[in-house]
Amino acid sequence: MYFDSFDHTLWPYLFILLAGVLPTAVWRWIGVVLVGNISDDSEWLVLVRCVATALVAAVIAQLIFQPTGALATFPFEVRVGAAILGFIAFLCFGRRLFVAIVVAEVALLTGYALY
Repeated sequence: MYFDSFDHTLWPYLFILLAGVLPTAVWRWIGVVLVGNISDDSEWLVLVRCVATALVAAVIAQLIFQPTGALATFPFEVRVGAAILGFIAFLCFGRRLFVAIVVAEVALLTGYALY
């Protein structure tokens, strides 16, 4: 079996599967096995939550302050306003993430159309 025997249009998907999904799945399964023995109040689990929250905050900040691609065409004020409205919706509607995402998306697209 040689590499040339595969269709060349499928290589990006195979690469995503091998380089992205499999390592992530392995670490998730390791986390599932290990977290069964850790209490919810342990310092390690609190640290993991803090790091995960910081990573999400960093990604959101990068999307707002240094966007790439199509998001870079949106004005800064629209991006900030959509993030604020999404956060307010998250707090007002019982901490539902889906509602916050929908509100932020609608605000982003409305702001872009009106700007």
